[in-house]
Amino acid sequence: MDLIDIGANLTHDSFDRDRDAVLARAREAGVARMVVTGASREHSPLALRLAQAHPGVLYATAGVHPHHAVEYTEECDAEMRALHAHPEVVAVGECGLDYFRDFSPRPAQRRAFERQLQIGADLAAAGNPKPLFLHQRDAHADFMAVMKDFEGRTGPAVVHCFTGTREELFDYLDRDWHIGITGWLCDERRGAHLRELVKNIPANRLMVETDAPYLLPRTLKPMSKDRRNEPAFLPHIVAELARDRGEAMETAAAASTAAAAAFFRLPGVQA
Repeated sequence: MDLIDIGANLTHDSFDRDRDAVLARAREAGVARMVVTGASREHSPLALRLAQAHPGVLYATAGVHPHHAVEYTEECDAEMRALHAHPEVVAVGECGLDYFRDFSPRPAQRRAFERQLQIGADLAAAGNPKPLFLHQRDAHADFMAVMKDFEGRTGPAVVHCFTGTREELFDYLDRDWHIGITGWLCDERRGAHLRELVKNIPANRLMVETDAPYLLPRTLKPMSKDRRNEPAFLPHIVAELARDRGEAMETAAAASTAAAAAFFRLPGVQA
């Protein structure tokens, strides 16, 4: 298997004690490449550094999650733009809107989101388009309105960690966006509706991710003792996804890898 985990928060401090072992377990499980999520002013540079330390295996995104929107100053914008000058940074974000937690005021969230979409638009205008790595929770109407203002001006988009409704899914698919599926699929309390919805996602726009260390699949056996998710558990998510879509695991794995490699413009697997 040659899987790509498109969203792993490997700069999280829970990985500080054993990050190399986590990467080794991922390789042994068939997860050949991972995109390290940059989601704050602090962690986006760390994601780049981690990608630079593991060329051909790790890549990075650079952005500011809506939870951290209040930190998006002019200086922060300049820092994000500098990060995007590096080839290891393969996507703009994680950025978007989160009205479920509201850790940052909604006007600040919208401003930070718009500033990062402008980075995407500027990169595209300069002939170096990078895809958007997007977050949306309980903010669909405002999210779509902001995205509409940048329609046709940015690179491709993925709504990562999709947990939404059928209406939301089809709004995204109608715009040719990609969808990232996590272990939320394995949560019988909150994710049961995804079991049906994933059948509607075209294979060339469906990607998989762990969102490690978060969203440990509840159907994992044996369960992780410390409840920490990690990229090595991605095959479990793919197996559940394949079952729900009525296809072989090998088919789902190959399709998600091809979709992710094309979306992020990743080179071939390194030996």
